Amino acid sequence: MTSGGAPDSLGSFAIGFDQRDRARLHALWDEIIASNRWSQGSVVEAFEAAWEGWNGLPAVAMSSWSGAALAALEFAGVRGTKVLCPSNTFMATPLAAQAAGAEVVFVDCNRHDLCASFADFEAKALAHRPRAAFVVHIGGHIAFDVERIAAFCRAEGIFLIEDCAHAHGASFNGRRPGTWGDAGIWSFAATKTISTGEGGMLVAADEDLVGFARSYRDYGKPDYARAGLNLRMNEFTAALGLVGTERMEEITAWKNAAAREWLDADHPDRVQLPPGMVSGLYKYIVFRPIERSTGKVYDSPCHRIMGHDVDLPNTDWVAENHWCVPLYYQPSPERAEEGKDA
Repeated sequence: MTSGGAPDSLGSFAIGFDQRDRARLHALWDEIIASNRWSQGSVVEAFEAAWEGWNGLPAVAMSSWSGAALAALEFAGVRGTKVLCPSNTFMATPLAAQAAGAEVVFVDCNRHDLCASFADFEAKALAHRPRAAFVVHIGGHIAFDVERIAAFCRAEGIFLIEDCAHAHGASFNGRRPGTWGDAGIWSFAATKTISTGEGGMLVAADEDLVGFARSYRDYGKPDYARAGLNLRMNEFTAALGLVGTERMEEITAWKNAAAREWLDADHPDRVQLPPGMVSGLYKYIVFRPIERSTGKVYDSPCHRIMGHDVDLPNTDWVAENHWCVPLYYQPSPERAEEGKDA
């Protein structure tokens, strides 16, 4: 047992895949092999439909988060303009904006949720007049200021992209990540709560954006009216996403129950969620040093890595003053054995 009575397995790294799903996954892979259609087929469509069923918006599967980000940024027309981006994020976020031809303007975060500060977001937007902006949901919960940021962006004509790379399973008063902005973009990289090894998803209410993304991921086909790339997700990868999506609510409930039972009492200085918010708990974040940690969400702020001379005091504070408690989806040994035997 770990401290606080938690089972040792809780802190042992594991991909968020339930062994009970092996038989279904292999059956899907067998069907794909037999179909002779390994890309742009029915399993990708089924994954997109399952994600839409959970998220509530039309979904476009991509080969990576970056593909989804580039599709959204190109649709927004950011080339030669400025894009707001929190510095407390993974480098993929500002690098995608740069790759799309934009100048990045970094925004400070809040200390209590590690996500973009509305006050600094508003100030930077009024000073720099960006074409687009990112709001990043950190650690599995939704940015606390997302509603204010989204309302401000609508009023100012700023195209808002929600970076939902960590937010699988999350909700805020029943609303899913990706539904406040003009686009939501997801990662299914190897360590994510729902993983396909590599992969991404774009969601949007705008039919034109959805159509653009579908064409952009396939070289701009059918008419090549836009300069797209090969950003397609293959059928085998989509099968992993499909079974993971079907299991997501259970995984989220399991992680939250484990956190309440085994972790919360030992970590009163953890991130405290507002009423009505559920975290997918990609990370269990605390604000004091702990004996056993998986490290930081991000060790170095992006503005430091990229050499931007900008004062972001909360971002610098967060980088030095948060740690992550191990919390991995680990169904009981009995249930795991059921999956192996299936």
